[in-house]
Amino acid sequence: MRKSFILTLLIASLTANAQQPWTLKQCIDYALEHNISIKQQDLSQKQQEIQLSTARNSRLPSLSAGASQNFSFGRGLTADNTYTNTNTSSTSFSLGTDVPIFTGFQIPNNIKLEQLNLKAATADLETAKNNIRVNVAQAYVEILYDMEISEAAHRQVSIDSMQVERLTQLMENGKVSGVEVSQQKSTMAQSALSATQADNNLNMALLTLSQLLELPTPEGFSIARPDEQMLSESLSAELVTTPDEIYALAVQTRPEIEAEQYRFEGTERSIKIAQSGYYPQLSFSAGMGSNYYRTSGFKAKSFSKQLDNNFSQYIGLSLNIPIFNRFSTRNQVRSAKLNRLNQQYKLDNAKKTLYKEIQQAYSNGINAFKKYESSKVAEASAKDAFSLVTAKYENGKANITEFNESRNNWLSSVSNLIRARYEYLYACKLLAFYKGEDLNF
Repeated sequence: MRKSFILTLLIASLTANAQQPWTLKQCIDYALEHNISIKQQDLSQKQQEIQLSTARNSRLPSLSAGASQNFSFGRGLTADNTYTNTNTSSTSFSLGTDVPIFTGFQIPNNIKLEQLNLKAATADLETAKNNIRVNVAQAYVEILYDMEISEAAHRQVSIDSMQVERLTQLMENGKVSGVEVSQQKSTMAQSALSATQADNNLNMALLTLSQLLELPTPEGFSIARPDEQMLSESLSAELVTTPDEIYALAVQTRPEIEAEQYRFEGTERSIKIAQSGYYPQLSFSAGMGSNYYRTSGFKAKSFSKQLDNNFSQYIGLSLNIPIFNRFSTRNQVRSAKLNRLNQQYKLDNAKKTLYKEIQQAYSNGINAFKKYESSKVAEASAKDAFSLVTAKYENGKANITEFNESRNNWLSSVSNLIRARYEYLYACKLLAFYKGEDLNF
């Protein structure tokens, strides 16, 4: 009953979410909470926290207890220097501790290394989140584009339908031929096909985003349109920040750079850990124990009495001085230094990759801005041309072929303008994201 109630609440929650259009922020927040790759990276971070705890606890004393029971059968040498068949049993108990005193600075360096590894894992988690943010934003923009294209396509179907009705009435009055009506019906059918294709593209874009969000189904899922004033402000802004200026900010804050930097710092600790093999190792140990013996044919003291009589304690210091270990320590140090050099290459490569990404995003932004500006001019010109051809067509000075050609040119320019609009919007927001701003619109 309880499971059924919880399931009902879950379905109701999903239905309520599906009825309300999702903003980009809601999509990103939901994806960060439910995306499987994010969950896996979060587990990696938690695993690193455990490793850090293990490193810190290596300073603590170890404590162990032991107990044993032994039985012996057969002939054995007695105190009278003769052999006889005897059965013996022994019981022993022990409790011991071991405390590392000096390990050649291995323990503190290992703790520092695990701390840096935890920071790197945390940065990796943030990198994974950033990747999801970018992917969700890109899919969101694609949906916005497909929504406008779909709406424009359906508007054109309505216009073509009205045009068919108009031409049909004119044909009945003998003012146009049946050929023109047939051509317009063909044009309307093509517009309907374009609208169907636009709807399919929109559905596929919604499916892509819903899968990024790990939604169980895209049914009922929709997104909210951004505020038009905000869009206008974003689209009116020019790219004035250079790639070098963006990179100077990004290299200080991007988590993928931080992760590689932490790992590079960790290689310094790894070298010191390897060098600890050159130092003596000193440890302290202490313990206590007792035994109980029993031999057949001999009267044994009571169990408690023997434990009391045989009770013993010990303390000790153990010093291990390395002299020659077949160059194992030397080679470990060499290997650690090579790892440091390799990590330096990884850090440099991460910085170069980031710079290339920013350069590419900036170049895309410049091209998108130029495309957007030219598309606005082209759309306005195509619209004016279509208006002129429409007037000529209605006055009998242009045929249906010229009308449809001008109409198609205008529709193509509208599609190009919509595409350029969202390409430029995404480029602007992506560059702002590299500078540390939230990815939202």
